[in-house]
Parts: sequence; structure tokens; C-alpha cells
Amino acid sequence: MPFDINKIRKHFPILEEKINNNSLIYFDNAATSQKPLQVIERIIDYYKKENCNIHRGVHTLSQKATRAFEETRVKVKEFINAESSHEVVFTKGTTESINLVANSLGEKLLQEGDEVLVSAMEHHSNLVPWQMVCKKKKAHMKVIPFNDKGEIILEVFKPLLNSRTKILALSHISNALGTINPVKEMIAMAHEKDIPVLIDGAQAAAHIEIDVQALDCDFYCFSGHKMYAPMGSGVLFGKQEFLEMMEPYQGGGEMVDTVTFEETTYNELPFKFEAGTPNVESILGMGAAIDFVREYDLHEIRKHEEELLKYGTEALSRIEGLKIYGTAKEKSGIISFLLDGIHPYDAGTILDQLGIEVRTGHHCAQPVMDRYLIPGTVRVSFAIYNTMKEIDKLVGGLDTVKKMLG
Repeated sequence: MPFDINKIRKHFPILEEKINNNSLIYFDNAATSQKPLQVIERIIDYYKKENCNIHRGVHTLSQKATRAFEETRVKVKEFINAESSHEVVFTKGTTESINLVANSLGEKLLQEGDEVLVSAMEHHSNLVPWQMVCKKKKAHMKVIPFNDKGEIILEVFKPLLNSRTKILALSHISNALGTINPVKEMIAMAHEKDIPVLIDGAQAAAHIEIDVQALDCDFYCFSGHKMYAPMGSGVLFGKQEFLEMMEPYQGGGEMVDTVTFEETTYNELPFKFEAGTPNVESILGMGAAIDFVREYDLHEIRKHEEELLKYGTEALSRIEGLKIYGTAKEKSGIISFLLDGIHPYDAGTILDQLGIEVRTGHHCAQPVMDRYLIPGTVRVSFAIYNTMKEIDKLVGGLDTVKKMLG
């Protein structure tokens, strides 16, 4: 389908909302994206026509809901180019996916004195679970630094890979800086030493092409709610060899084969990692979101967001006293900045009064802020429906912020 921004915006009813009598300008897409009508309608249709617990049921509604659920798994498999749908595990989101791997794989691989390697720009979701399992197993977490531009220092990274390194966990795109990390190169370097790699793709799935076979990552995680799908939907891709060796993270219904008081055997992949009733309507909504994204050429989406990033960076850079944090050569549509002498919360509050929704704070990436010796930033993050006119209004809004607080 041709990329027509006006037609695209009509898919998102929330963009018609008013904030303090101002037209809504939504620049908080790195936190969560808005939902197109077809996703909203898919959820409604499920509850109107298919509502039932999936799997195990022999009646018509259960069969219908199960079929739709498993068809979504195939859509995800094709969306990320996994080898098999058995490698696609449904979760509540990136956080649960990472916790699953940290616990299940960490229990299997880590011994006292071993190391987990992460970057200094990770979201807390890709730090805290590893800290927890390292504490439990008496292992250590090592950190890959980044430079002032927000780029991982590969010359430092390579020597950190050693015989004690058991897992590399790395974000594809930084949620705080917008940096697109050279993950393919780093995965190859880790695999030279037989180190498995998990990629946090929460900020990537809606914005760049994901090909897990080309990347050759061992695990890839993302959340539906950041790619136009409902909250409570997420994916863990794992290579079959790893998923088979890992023990389940949670126990309960669906993830079992046989249960007695003496012993339980587990279900086949991917079901042994999907304990209990899943968030069926959200997973079906994620399938609708994938359909929506695939209606357009992903390269066209990427081109549009790159144009927004370029235009926004140039426009904001012209504002006196504004400093952008994260100036990597390879970036996604995220701009984090501070206005000299103005706290990000104060700036965000005034922008909200003008109908401009941005994110302020440390963005669940406190070590990034510590690296720059700042309390947090104002973060603007773009999606398929944003426009340059909205960026112009942001610039005007920041002028108002400066007049009121500067």
C-alpha cells in the first residue's frame, strides 16, 4: 500500500482527541504506541464472537479461538523470519521474556564466578533480571561502556568476551538514546567464543526489519504494545536448541504433558513456557498489528521516521540552550534532550498543557543518565503517524517553555 501519512493517521482514532483544547500530538511512542482501528476492532470481535479459553477444548468456540491464536504465532514467525513457529513463545512483553531467559537459561549455564555481559545503555528490564540471577548464582555482571555520542565502544567490548562469559544481553535500539547498536557484528563476535546472545528488540520491532536468522541471535524479545498492538502481548524468540535445554520458568496449566503427585513431564515447544491462560485478545490484537505494519513497505516506514528524526534533530538543535543526548551515527526515531536550567519534568508539564505528549525522566535507564551526570531528559519518540508539522509545534512549545521558565 502506498505510504500516505493522512490516510495512515485516520487509522488511529485517538489522534482526534483534544488535550486542554489542543490537538493531541503524541511523541511518547518509545513508551507505548497508539493502536489502529483494526487492532481495536480485532479485540472487540474476539469478545463478541470467539471468547473462550484456548487449547484443550473440543467445542467450536475453543477451536476457533485456538486456531486464531496459533495463526498469530505463524504471523510472528514470518514477521521476524524465525525458522519455526515452535521458536515463538508468547509472553506479556519484553520484561517477562527477559526474565524467562534470565531464570531458565541462567539457572542452566551460570556457576559461581561466571559473567553476564550487558551494555551500559540497557533498559532496566535487561539489567535487573540479570542482576537477580547473578546474585542467586554468585556470578558477576560486566558492563560494556559507550562513548559520548551514545555508541558502544567495540574496542572495549571484544576483550570483555572471555571463558567466564556465559551470556551476552544487548538492546537492539536504546530506548533512552535511540542508538541502533551493531548487534549483528557483536553477535558474531560472541559466537566465536560460543557465548549465547539475547537481544532486547522492544524499540526495534515497529521501526526496522527484524530477521532473527540473519542476525543469528539466540534469543530475541519484543513487546506488542510498542508496535501498535495491545498491552499484555509480547514475544520471546529462542533457538530451538536452547528452548529445549531450558527448564520452564513458570508451572501450571498448559505447560504440562502429564502430572502425577510423584512427577510432572512438560509439554512440547513452545507450550512448556506458556503456563496458564494467556492474554488471548492481546495476542490476537498483536496479529492484527502485524497485518497493519505489513500493509506498508517497512522500508517506507523507516524512511519516513528517518526523515522525522533528521528534521526534528535539526529543528531542536537550533534552539538556544538545548542539548541533545545520543548523537550516534546510526539512530532510530528518538531524540532525548535538556533545556539549560529547566528540569525535564517542568518542561514536560508545560508541553502537556499545549497537547504535546512527551516522556520525561530517566526512561528506566538510570545508568545512562548517570553516564551523562544528568537527572533525566525530555524524550521525543516518533512513530508511523507523526508529522513534521507536529515537530514544528513542538519547537513552538519549547519556546513557550523557555519564556515561562527560562
